[in-house]
Amino acid sequence: MNSKFFDLKKEKQDRMINAALKVFAIQGYRHGSTDDIVREAAVSKGLLFHYFGNKVGVYQFIYDYSVRYMTLELRSSVDSKESDLFTVLKQMERARMHAMRGYPYMQQFLNRSMSEDCYEALLAVEEKKNVLEEACAAIDAQIDYTALPAGIDGEKLRKMLDFTIKGLMTERFQNASFQPEMLYEEVCDYLDVMRKIVYR
Repeated sequence: MNSKFFDLKKEKQDRMINAALKVFAIQGYRHGSTDDIVREAAVSKGLLFHYFGNKVGVYQFIYDYSVRYMTLELRSSVDSKESDLFTVLKQMERARMHAMRGYPYMQQFLNRSMSEDCYEALLAVEEKKNVLEEACAAIDAQIDYTALPAGIDGEKLRKMLDFTIKGLMTERFQNASFQPEMLYEEVCDYLDVMRKIVYR
């Protein structure tokens, strides 16, 4: 982490972080440019480069920051003793909602980074790549899939729910109606519908 960056006023930090998250979430590393980031953040290119050196430095910082932030949110929102699939997923979505209140594009950026194919970007995040995956795997391990009704494949159900949640988020961003609280409520509604179907 770049400690000098955190000497800036919080408002300016967040403007730069959010600008980079948005650019890389929408355009990916290869097509996202520092020109777009500084334009979005309303700062000079010299200031951006002063703190991050170059484009890969920005990407590396943003990824590290997002992983740390999201991991903390997940750890504080998900009850480590909870084993019900639907309750755990709601708690995970609540964590993401909290993160997206301050950083709307953070989850989209993290999703996009998972399919990044540019070697420079992959190398930049290699050291931290497993941190969030391990945190999510630990949460997943506490889910008791054997509590689901007979004949329900828990892994497939989980994958289907994950696709639904990602799809809802993508849809909300595309039609410019994104509000974290509304997305969270909508996700919870879908989870409630699926719970009724599974346990009918």
